[in-house]
Amino acid sequence: MTANTYAFEARNVTKKFGANVVIEDLSIGFEPGMLHSILGPNGAGKTTLFNLLTRDLPVTSGEILLKGDTVTKLKPHQIARRGVGRSYQISSVYLDLTFQENVWLAAYRAAHGGRIGWWRRVEHYDALRAQASQLLSKLGLEQYEHTLARSVSYGDQRLLEIAVTLATRPEILLLDEPTAGLSQRETERVKTFIASIKTEYTIVMIEHKMNVVMEISDRIHVMNRGALIAAGTAAEISQNQAVHAAYFGL
Repeated sequence: MTANTYAFEARNVTKKFGANVVIEDLSIGFEPGMLHSILGPNGAGKTTLFNLLTRDLPVTSGEILLKGDTVTKLKPHQIARRGVGRSYQISSVYLDLTFQENVWLAAYRAAHGGRIGWWRRVEHYDALRAQASQLLSKLGLEQYEHTLARSVSYGDQRLLEIAVTLATRPEILLLDEPTAGLSQRETERVKTFIASIKTEYTIVMIEHKMNVVMEISDRIHVMNRGALIAAGTAAEISQNQAVHAAYFGL
């Protein structure tokens, strides 16, 4: 990867659902080792962009590039194996498994190419359990190691989901509204943790809470109606008239 290559990039991408154009000729790139936030009103195309990047949806036209390589035709699991981890808008943890079991399962799948072969490689299980415990401790969740996910607050479930995502050993981390539905206290916990790991990963985060975005982002990208209307630092975005018009009609 050259110095000028984005870690992840959509180049001239369009996505149509029938006659409905959700994203049109969008080019957006994310530099490695930075925390990028994507802002935009509802319907701007933010989650659709994530789905195109991870190949959960096919592009209508254009290219997706990962570390400089074209990956437009790869499957989602192939994207994941190349170091992309993703969390979703709604918590997707297994509620009837413990915290350790949720993280262990993600680590096991990552280590064995997604295969569930419970009888295989027993010698690796202790190492994976240790990895799960370390991740839970890193997020301040060690007290819930043997607790069912359904037994805790939604905020703790969102932190568990981040632990599950990190267990897949990503280099690039996509976070889709990680503070959605959280109280102010829970939002602060999640925000503080994301800020603490932003030097370890390339992070791309969709987020609606402006204070979270402005306080921890290295670079902010603003979308509206399937197009990129602004990109820059928090200071630059806060002064951008196109952004004010998109959000407030000013």
